[in-house]
Amino acid sequence: MIKVVNLTKNYGNLEVLKNISFEIKQGRIYGFLGQNGAGKTTTMNILTGLINYNSGEIYYDNLDFKQNKYKLLPRVGYLTQDPVFYNFMNAFEYLKFIGEINKLPKSKIKTRSEELLEIVKLLPSAKRRIGGYSGGMKQRLGIAVALFNNPEVLFLDEPTSALDPEGRVEVLELIAELKNQGKTVFLSTHILNDVEIVCDEVSIIDNGQILLSQKLEDLKRNYVQPIYDIEFEDECSLTERELFKQAWVNGVKTQKNRMSVYVTDINKSKSEMFKVLVESKNSVLGFNLRNSTLEDIFLRLVNKNGNF
Repeated sequence: MIKVVNLTKNYGNLEVLKNISFEIKQGRIYGFLGQNGAGKTTTMNILTGLINYNSGEIYYDNLDFKQNKYKLLPRVGYLTQDPVFYNFMNAFEYLKFIGEINKLPKSKIKTRSEELLEIVKLLPSAKRRIGGYSGGMKQRLGIAVALFNNPEVLFLDEPTSALDPEGRVEVLELIAELKNQGKTVFLSTHILNDVEIVCDEVSIIDNGQILLSQKLEDLKRNYVQPIYDIEFEDECSLTERELFKQAWVNGVKTQKNRMSVYVTDINKSKSEMFKVLVESKNSVLGFNLRNSTLEDIFLRLVNKNGNF
């Protein structure tokens, strides 16, 4: 549905996006994963027509975005990271305001508002002032606004980052339901658990570069590796240095007396690990072997030196 080819964006001498390329398929939830400042919001602002780009190509259903921008934008909905509302209004009043801005007939505004408030599960609270809404309720109202013109693709910028656990669950359930309704969702986030819950495919962006684009299931299968979680009696920097000398160690993450060791050869590690630990003369209090999570994979990919 959307194809991005060698997209670049500069602010003066600062290169924010560096020839990034990826593709979003219709009816999928596409996770755009990266740390704050990685280039996620810039990418979304470009794809929704808010800002221009320096070079590259963007296609919506094989139509060149630059040449067909005003024809394509009605097919796009966008929820920014921090949506702003008139808190003295209620949800019905705000959606009526949105409909009037879009010059829709009054009868259509009323019908569409009711449909959307039902979809985002705000109909029972539709006559309450928005200022009294929880964070999750405001995000769901923001999604209703983004859906007002019935777009084919919905861009969501960090929709759960400021929410409590209950609010996050509400928004993620709504995102999954939108996919069931045939919507394509582009989800920008730095919250790894959100990606694991709802996304079909994922791109990982770091410092303006796409490090990887894959189906989530393929990403896990291709990058899962064994990890030893070890707790020592004392601080473990000396042990860390010794482990880095081993050919079967891919990376080490330490925090005081706790260590996670990422290995490439499980059989070799089983025969050599305890030898290194014994020679370190740092008593082991806990030891566990597990497979890597999406968080572990993300940390490996964004770290260029392999040292966590």
